[in-house]
Amino acid sequence: MQLKLKPTEEDKDKDKKKPGRLNPSRIRDHLANERTYLAWMRTGIALLGFGVVIVRLRAFQVPLIPHPGNGWKLGLVFSLVGLITVWLSTSHYFAVRRDIEEDTYEPTDRWVLLFSLAVMILGTGVIYFVFTTSLDPMSPLIPE
Repeated sequence: MQLKLKPTEEDKDKDKKKPGRLNPSRIRDHLANERTYLAWMRTGIALLGFGVVIVRLRAFQVPLIPHPGNGWKLGLVFSLVGLITVWLSTSHYFAVRRDIEEDTYEPTDRWVLLFSLAVMILGTGVIYFVFTTSLDPMSPLIPE
């Protein structure tokens, strides 16, 4: 048989606190999560913008052939990766927010690895595109 003690004022105050509010650095953690989210959003917007720039560069040159070539494909891939970055960063933000509130946050490496791989592939595409495209705008050779 166990004796129950009368709850003290301190115990009553502890019972009033909501779960997840015990972490004293909770606000700092949420603000860090928001800064990280905004950095990912800037990256996604930059990728979208870079994709548009790649596609629109042809508009500033006199087209030597009537079809757009392959540059639009690289621009489209950049734009798609930018959109995916915005979507994944938003879902990651809310998952981390929930974990901070529940005081169960554990950092993962998968998003960093996935995004690094995507940027490496895009960078390889840019390098390939730059070195296979003729520098002379009057050259009849345009890679297909």
